[in-house]
Amino acid sequence: MLRAAVAGGVDIFQLRDKQLPDGELTAVANATRALCERLGPPNPLLVVNDRPQITLDVGADGIHVGQDDMPVAEVRALVGADVLIGLSTHSPAQIDAVDASLVDYIGVGPIHATPTKPGRPAVGVELIRYASAHAPVPFFAIGGLDAGNLADALDAGAQRVCVLRAIADAVEPESAARKLRAAIDARAMDAPR
Repeated sequence: MLRAAVAGGVDIFQLRDKQLPDGELTAVANATRALCERLGPPNPLLVVNDRPQITLDVGADGIHVGQDDMPVAEVRALVGADVLIGLSTHSPAQIDAVDASLVDYIGVGPIHATPTKPGRPAVGVELIRYASAHAPVPFFAIGGLDAGNLADALDAGAQRVCVLRAIADAVEPESAARKLRAAIDARAMDAPR
């Protein structure tokens, strides 16, 4: 699926598995890192979810943490200045609290209900509008986005999106990724400069 996604235009891949033990996730992350390197140039960036030591061990480009994970100041102290740090946000207050000296990007959502975030209510496109006006760092809209609702997220101000099921569950993942990427790129070309 990663090969197809990258061929379709995906340029960042987040490895997220909350259940795998560290050793197994490290092996998967190493294999993913090697594949990302073979798929370039340009190489897709690899971001590991929640685990700073694995991020360092495999030479990942970044780490993504949630509001209830290790605090970003501790993550930054562990991974250093050269590793990207992303932080999930779910409200205007969380966006306002982002420290741009520690965080490189934020995830904003979930925009729509999604099984990858059970129990987390959808925030809707209103939070995208808020992030577009107030986020101190670049942001990715995330959560239940697909070809059918992507335009609403882009209309609200999203310039970057994170998707899983829209590509992973597609009959043709490369085609699905290409369609999403084309919609984002077309919108970027239409944006005022």
